[in-house]
Amino acid sequence: MATADMKVGGSEESSRSEESRRSEESRRRSGPTSSWESELVSIQHSLKFVLKLKEEFVCPICGGVVLNPQQNSCGHIYCLHCLQGLLSPSPSPSRSVCPVDGALIRPAEVFQDNCCKREISSLEVYCTNSPACASVVTLHRLQEHLRSCQYERLQCSNPGCRVSLQRRHLREHLTASCPHRIEPCPHCRQPYQLSLIKDHEQSSCPEVEVDCPNRCSQKVRRCMLTDHSNLCPEVQIDCFYKKYGCSVQDKRAKVKLHEDATVNQHMLLVLRSNTKLEKQMEALQEEVLLRQQEIQEESFLVGGLEREVRPLVQQSSRHEQIVSTAQRSLTRQKDLLSRVQLEVQEVSQGFGPGLEDLDQLRSSLDAVIQQVSAAEALRDHLGALEENFKRQSGLLDLHDTQLNRNKEHLQELEATSYDGKLIWKIQDFWKRKEAEAKGQQPCLSSVPFHTGRCGYKMAAKVYLNGDGEGRESHLSLYIVLMPGDFDPLLPWPFRQTVSLSVLDQSGAANHRTFSFRPDPKSNSFQQPATESVSNVASGFSCFIPLSQLETPQNAVYVKDDTLFVKVKVDMAGLGDL
Repeated sequence: MATADMKVGGSEESSRSEESRRSEESRRRSGPTSSWESELVSIQHSLKFVLKLKEEFVCPICGGVVLNPQQNSCGHIYCLHCLQGLLSPSPSPSRSVCPVDGALIRPAEVFQDNCCKREISSLEVYCTNSPACASVVTLHRLQEHLRSCQYERLQCSNPGCRVSLQRRHLREHLTASCPHRIEPCPHCRQPYQLSLIKDHEQSSCPEVEVDCPNRCSQKVRRCMLTDHSNLCPEVQIDCFYKKYGCSVQDKRAKVKLHEDATVNQHMLLVLRSNTKLEKQMEALQEEVLLRQQEIQEESFLVGGLEREVRPLVQQSSRHEQIVSTAQRSLTRQKDLLSRVQLEVQEVSQGFGPGLEDLDQLRSSLDAVIQQVSAAEALRDHLGALEENFKRQSGLLDLHDTQLNRNKEHLQELEATSYDGKLIWKIQDFWKRKEAEAKGQQPCLSSVPFHTGRCGYKMAAKVYLNGDGEGRESHLSLYIVLMPGDFDPLLPWPFRQTVSLSVLDQSGAANHRTFSFRPDPKSNSFQQPATESVSNVASGFSCFIPLSQLETPQNAVYVKDDTLFVKVKVDMAGLGDL
């Protein structure tokens, strides 16, 4: 057995430094517990050795086989983790003693016994699963054997399962008998826990056939219930001619029979509605004529004001030239006056011979004063003219603004529809798209249209070069609700289905169309605030790829530099106020 060297003499400081050096060397020699020894700590007291374990290989601290042996100066060996536990609560080395002979344990005198470690690691032990497993392995190979031993007990890896069983039975349990295993749904083939598949089939599987909720005779896949409801003969619907005044509401099949049997009555309703629309159109045309007359009168008034202002502008220009000339003359006269004053001073000093010159200078000075007075009067007159010009210009701007407003209102009245439909003709397509790509014109907006004379007011918006996710790759198309005169009387939020289309101009009617039903929770479909211009637009940022729009295979969307956009609002359920 090795013993620690004892240093005799020297100061207390040198003893402490020597002890620190030895402690550091001991820590470098011992090192951390190796992986196979650390894995055996939990079972070191249950190990069964083929040959009886020697007394020197038994740890005097824990009573089990020594793992990663550490030798003290007294010659006894301990497990590394046992020795660390013995030293940790005793900061003073004098309080840690060997449990065999009471010798002090100093960390600086402890070292790793590699010779003993090799002997212990080569000891043969029985598998911890004996007698079921008859394997005999060396101690340092035991954990390697247990990782493949068929009799080792393992926990089932399926979430929620707490079964523990031998490795040889684990595969069959995981794949065949575990109630928590993952299996594909027999209908939709999505993976679920076996215990949850039945609930999935009964409540949420989209491929399971269920009875129609309207109690018709058909069985429908759960994912097709919405589509089926649009065709189910048992669904309660309104007559197609409800918007014309028919109040019949019944099951789809009966309503179809009703529509076929009462064609004449429905035609009368349509005729009355058309008559009413014709009267409204006549009233609208009269209003348009009145607006045109007002615009003509405003145009005459603006023309008269322009004729009145034009001479004032010319006169102002002439006055500015006169004032500029007078200012230059005034500057020259001031210089002359300064020279005259100097000459007067010289004459005064000479006093006598220059009296005649002095009279001439006084005459010149009076003439200059008169010219200065005339220039000041001319400046005041010019200021009055400028004020008059400003008043006339402000009046002209006011009339121009009113005229533009009347023109915009007239254009809106001429293009506005009241049947929930909009056909929007977008000309100069390529020029507008290029301007939008350069950021000069972010989007285009259509004229407003309505779902009735007293209905919702809305408009379409289009980004020819794309918006958001469709930027530079798609055409983006939206619909936006605008404040209307009859909003307080309408139901909110807006719930009508909206269809957006880019029309095919080839005659093949291969239109590109998408529809959506408004989300009642979205702010885009709430009542617009009266002080706002409109709500936030809603629609499709990726409506159609630009490659398909510009060079389609079986359609012509852009022809003669023109694109047509159609918006259609489903009027079902909307009645006149």
